[in-house]
Amino acid sequence: MPLVLSACAGRGLEITGTTGLAATDQPRLVRMYVASTRPAAGEAATTRASFAAATVSLPPGHRPGVIERPEFTPESRSRHVVALPDRKLDAARLQQEVATQLSGRVGTGRDVLVFVHGYNVGYDEARWRLAQIVADSGFSGVPVLFTWPSRSQILAYGSDRETATASRDELERLLQELGGTPGVGRVHVLAHSMGTWLAMEALRQSAIGGKPDLNGHLGEVMLAAPDIDMAVFRSQMMRLGGRARVSVFTASDDRALSVSQRLAGDRVRLGGLDLTNKQHRDELAGLDVRVIDLSRTDTADMFRHVTFAEAPAVVRGIGAKLAEPSAGDAPGAAGQAESFVDPAARPAPSPPPGGPVGRVDSAPLGPPES
Repeated sequence: MPLVLSACAGRGLEITGTTGLAATDQPRLVRMYVASTRPAAGEAATTRASFAAATVSLPPGHRPGVIERPEFTPESRSRHVVALPDRKLDAARLQQEVATQLSGRVGTGRDVLVFVHGYNVGYDEARWRLAQIVADSGFSGVPVLFTWPSRSQILAYGSDRETATASRDELERLLQELGGTPGVGRVHVLAHSMGTWLAMEALRQSAIGGKPDLNGHLGEVMLAAPDIDMAVFRSQMMRLGGRARVSVFTASDDRALSVSQRLAGDRVRLGGLDLTNKQHRDELAGLDVRVIDLSRTDTADMFRHVTFAEAPAVVRGIGAKLAEPSAGDAPGAAGQAESFVDPAARPAPSPPPGGPVGRVDSAPLGPPES
């Protein structure tokens, strides 16, 4: 995700799925849990995670797809997205609190969403982004942020790759613990850019350890603008052995991934596939993934790298996908389709030459932005 600019206390109305989205003159609060491998200020680098409960305040009149931040004026909860002070936890306490949050819930309210950010993203930005996604998607479960020590510098791509690699074990451990939390339904994973590689590596390690589906609790795995080499992704999917429902958000006009591709010796990135190119479509054959092409989707992001969160129709579609009942809750529900492209999810007048890859989902993720 090189050259992408980060965007990768008091009374308030708490967001609890769609019930907190009505117009109000009060800030809205999105509560989340955080697992972080970022070292504290003044501390040496660490590979062990620390934990916290966090709250982010969204302003009245928050606009879907937007993180309202000040340009010149001091931040204000009446106009801006603001992260409130964290409350520190240990690992056991985090699991206990998540279990308490899930207690008494039914259906998709028992789900957990783990968000893994990408390259060039600071801690505050990661919290803001997850809060925005939760609010705009209407997710009704418990959100959890996994944040790794990105240096938040455009030219630190190589350094960020190394620190992401060092965080694999802690993300795997977090996913296993969430999957073992009393009362949990499904553990969904939403990852962006370099964070998709980290998420897939953690799931791969979990599969090697004999738990490819988190003991039956692994839900949707959504990879937004994945900065993953195609050969690496293929090996990761083979290790998962069909146990994960994976969706991939691609865009051939993603400028950040174009730079990443050049840095990788012109090896195509999964998130930058051009689905009008037969060779690229063939790369997806047999991978058992759902592919959503966001090329040419309207977005304010000049790099076209954060479309999954900034295009309102797309983020609403993510929420709709997460709100679908699990196969166990919906008798007769269809399983994961073999590799396919969902033409309804991109503003193209017709499918790419040669038709879509594999089958087309009968329930598209969401309409394109007009």
